[in-house]
Amino acid sequence: MEMRQVGQTKLMIPTLGLGGAPLGGNFVELDYGQAADLIKAAKGAGVGFFDTAPWYGFGRSERVIGDLLRNSDYILSDKVGRLLKPGPVDNPIEYGMHDPLPFHVVYDYGYDGIMRAYEDSLQRLGLDRIDILLAHDIGAFQHGAENVRHFKDLTDGGYRAMDELRRAGDVKAIGLGVNENQVCEDALRIGDWDVFLLAGRYTLLEQTPMESLFPACEAAGTSIICGGPFNSGILVGRDMWNYAKAPADVVDRVRKLGAVADAFSIPLAAAALQFPLANKLITSVIPGPRDAGELEQIVDWFNTPIPDEFWSTLQSKNLLAETVPVPWAK
Repeated sequence: MEMRQVGQTKLMIPTLGLGGAPLGGNFVELDYGQAADLIKAAKGAGVGFFDTAPWYGFGRSERVIGDLLRNSDYILSDKVGRLLKPGPVDNPIEYGMHDPLPFHVVYDYGYDGIMRAYEDSLQRLGLDRIDILLAHDIGAFQHGAENVRHFKDLTDGGYRAMDELRRAGDVKAIGLGVNENQVCEDALRIGDWDVFLLAGRYTLLEQTPMESLFPACEAAGTSIICGGPFNSGILVGRDMWNYAKAPADVVDRVRKLGAVADAFSIPLAAAALQFPLANKLITSVIPGPRDAGELEQIVDWFNTPIPDEFWSTLQSKNLLAETVPVPWAK
């Protein structure tokens, strides 16, 4: 599998990774054994990059990933900004979680909070290293007006903690793990970031980062990991978009994309998975399959040949701008 460089670091990661939210029971009922089987299937398919976070099942995802990666070769990204405190939340399904561990979240993007979250994650993982450390869900999309306070904490101390871990060699790269463009642009003004894990914003359905974020990242030497390449499932036939039911205009656009894919007898999901990697800023795509079978399907989609005419047809129908990079066949 092709490897790409993370920012200006020496770290190289595979172009296909495994998103760890379902491993914690986020939006899907997945027990430990099923999660373990999914990770084994990913490793067997040559996937060597894994992403997780304390948020995923309030520690469940980290625990199973750590167990399955221990004593093996791996590249791992994990996240800080949320501390897990003892005591379960009421009705966790409101958070989209099935059977989480008995904790609740306290947000802390300050210096001490970042250091504590990093150390806690190593303990839950049972691993001696995290390769990429990301400040998770900072931004107005998650926090609304409270983000002013959280971003000040990141500016005044949290970034310094992450930078110290990088300088000491404890982590190889630092960045954000978010769902919005603006906070990434804001972050570029307060520090030197290696990578942004950006979920759902650069996909076959949406390319808004091309306007200003990607040029800023290119100037700063910051690369992008593409999370949510299926936009919460809408590009694989589900009705979810941005973690909620898809609105009519999104459904209509996906229908038009699907009609072109059908005309070329290719799965729309294959195009969605391969599309982001045509952009030189993208180091990896990390879908979040819900079981080993879905993982096998994703690997097939990742390797599905797609003719140049498919991409040019999307452009001719104004479903992709001609300025957006596409994976022309070599």
